[in-house]
Amino acid sequence: MAESPYHPSISSALSYRDPKAALLWLEEAFGFEPVMVILDADENLAHSEMRFGDGLIMVGNEWSDDHKSPASLGGKNTQSVHVQLTDMLGGDIDAHCERARKAGAKILQEPETQFYGDRAYRAVDPEGHIWTFGQTVEVLTPEQWDKASGLKTRTRL
Repeated sequence: MAESPYHPSISSALSYRDPKAALLWLEEAFGFEPVMVILDADENLAHSEMRFGDGLIMVGNEWSDDHKSPASLGGKNTQSVHVQLTDMLGGDIDAHCERARKAGAKILQEPETQFYGDRAYRAVDPEGHIWTFGQTVEVLTPEQWDKASGLKTRTRL
């Protein structure tokens, strides 16, 4: 079986009421780069893909009763998307948050350094999808973050 040159081993697909507007907003607010847009005969979005570093998201419309935007579900989310900023991607978590805020993102959690060494913020896009952005500011061992948090890190239950 051949491997696809287009897809990483895992990616997220998000449904929007207005996927064309979402594509433009995600590029402006979060810095996602468009990779592919497939339109049908009526110029409706059939499929699209965007990259951030080596990550990929797919953006589409509400195509079934089981594929809805949070905007159609009273703002409810069943998952959120985490994006890790790196120095190679011009990582500056505070500047990234300000960029998102200026584009209209609702900031649920301001940038804050976490016990595990990442600085992170949480935002909501115009249709209600929750996004978390993080950047490692200090590399810590599991023992260090366990001590700082009172939690216990293991490989398995």
